[in-house]
Amino acid sequence: MRYAYALTTALLFAGTAATMTLHQPAGAQTAQNEPGTIAATTAPQPGAPMSFADMVARLQPAVVNISTTQKVTVSTDPLAGTPFQGQMGPGQPVTRTAESLGSGFIISADGYVVTNNHVISAGAKGAVVETITVTLSDRREYKATLVGRDPTSDLALLKIEGANLPFVRFGDSSKARVGDWVVAIGNPFGLGGSVTAGIISAVHRVTGTGGANDRYIQTDASINRGNSGGPMFDLQGNVIGINSQILSPTGGNIGIGFAIPAEEAQPIIEQLMKGKPVERGYLGVAMQDVTAEVADALGIPKDRGTLISRVEPGAAADKAGVRQGDVIVKVGGEDVTPDQTLSRLVAGLKPGAKVPLDIVRDGKPVRVVVTVATRPSDEQLAAAAGNGFNPGDADSDEPEALAAVSLGIRVIPLTSDLAQQLRLPSNLKGVVINAIDPSSDAAGKGLQPGDLISSVNGTPVASGKDIATAVAASKKAGRGRVLLYVQRGNNARYIPIDING
Repeated sequence: MRYAYALTTALLFAGTAATMTLHQPAGAQTAQNEPGTIAATTAPQPGAPMSFADMVARLQPAVVNISTTQKVTVSTDPLAGTPFQGQMGPGQPVTRTAESLGSGFIISADGYVVTNNHVISAGAKGAVVETITVTLSDRREYKATLVGRDPTSDLALLKIEGANLPFVRFGDSSKARVGDWVVAIGNPFGLGGSVTAGIISAVHRVTGTGGANDRYIQTDASINRGNSGGPMFDLQGNVIGINSQILSPTGGNIGIGFAIPAEEAQPIIEQLMKGKPVERGYLGVAMQDVTAEVADALGIPKDRGTLISRVEPGAAADKAGVRQGDVIVKVGGEDVTPDQTLSRLVAGLKPGAKVPLDIVRDGKPVRVVVTVATRPSDEQLAAAAGNGFNPGDADSDEPEALAAVSLGIRVIPLTSDLAQQLRLPSNLKGVVINAIDPSSDAAGKGLQPGDLISSVNGTPVASGKDIATAVAASKKAGRGRVLLYVQRGNNARYIPIDING
């Protein structure tokens, strides 16, 4: 496939401007862009180049192209219409060869190479990576061995056999500021040695993908497919990020790219280099953000803490006394915020450490001490999650349906037969939705017949009357929402529902 690219040049015009000075009392606050207040800080920093050419010439030899060959087993389609396919028999597996391309960079003279895990991982189910090839800017090629990988952070470490190789070092990404210049070098779309420049658009960017490592440096430097695993440099030539993801409706650059900060990546790479597994702290809870709606339902400030929607029996949180419905607001004295998530704070804890958790429970502060466990692998966590969010169909003909009209739903008590039909654990209690107003907020939030409501604002419910009572109490307290605890199959979460509609 061929790609055509258009280059757009932005011209910056400088000129003089007439200004009007307004008399202000002594000590009054001035405008952020008051004449004369910015020039000193926007002048080129020491070492800032008029051109990036000399800097790139020094750095580019340490940036590499990474390619893999994979064997992929697929089933043939007897209806595909190819003239020879029928000779192999319908559905007979066929092994094919696939390739992938990405970027990386050398961090030692003896050939350690950093890249993204997804660059060297099998791209399809059933695929097996056979070879990894590292190509330097001078076209020298090396077969690489995989030293270690960490899928959770999307990092991998390779080794090529060489001596006196060009390499670069990590810098301190904690000092990066929004507006700083950055340079990205990589191999977008297989085009070797491409260089782009831009600024840091955001630091500590949470993308919403979840997990302990969802905190990135955002940049408008052009990053495209194939840039993954390549370095992001500051103007001193230090690696402050590893280009990892883009946000794009088209798959191409729209000026929103993300890099794993060096402060996050370097300790993980050092662990992989030592041949040690990367250990992270673990509580054993399911979590939800405290959105404005959730905060309104609970009567707490928004963007403060994380709501616990489930506690794994026997896990560290359970042993410490953490309960479903708790809002954890601090971990070891550190505030839980949208920029500093509970996942991130807990993952950074040493397994075995005893750490205090500050909790809001039923509107009151509670403190518990947890002994941090070791986070299971992604595969173990996925297996424990069950088979997805699939409740089956509720029997809408159950007699004595009770109305929770204020929420736009009708509910019936949960029976043992109904629990079996909905594939719900036998120990659950609550009411099951058997009808819903499609124009209601509940329907808009995704609730549907067959969902189990076990509590409202943390209070267990066994009938539509219980729900109506909880709604009335919330209205009396001046709240605009109630928080339902909803279970569907093996999955459960808190859902805030508007009570003013």
